[in-house]
Amino acid sequence: MKKFSFSVNNKDYNVSVISIEGTNATVLVNGISYEVTINKEVKTSKTPTIVRSRVEPSTESDRSIAKTSSPVGTKGAGFIKAPLPGTIVSVQAEAGDTIRIGEQLLILEAMKMENNIKADKEGVITSIRVAPGDSVLEGDILLEIKALGEIGLRDDEA
Repeated sequence: MKKFSFSVNNKDYNVSVISIEGTNATVLVNGISYEVTINKEVKTSKTPTIVRSRVEPSTESDRSIAKTSSPVGTKGAGFIKAPLPGTIVSVQAEAGDTIRIGEQLLILEAMKMENNIKADKEGVITSIRVAPGDSVLEGDILLEIKALGEIGLRDDEA
């Protein structure tokens, strides 16, 4: 609702525009409601709506897999993917290593900054698909992790 103050012949008027539909408007003048016709149609501007695409974590191996695992399902399987384009500086892990969440796996240089890529799942590294000096794009698979249960180990044995 827009509010205006007018002065006509030294008399003050407080006007509130209640609604506008085409050339018809409902206004409130000093507390009294009036239906008025506007000689020129008022173009109402609409606030644009920002529509964003759905964002999903880049570490899932298959988008059809639920983002949470069932209590009896194996945990930790999947891929670690590049979060942004860059160059691999160093790899701190080796195939066969058992890793825990938060453990540093490699360093990725992007935009003149070094980014520590850490494990977001537990398991055993089955393959490392990059080497120092390799250029990667966002979403490229850096390494593959198998869940502890998938390779015959229990969580307490690792």
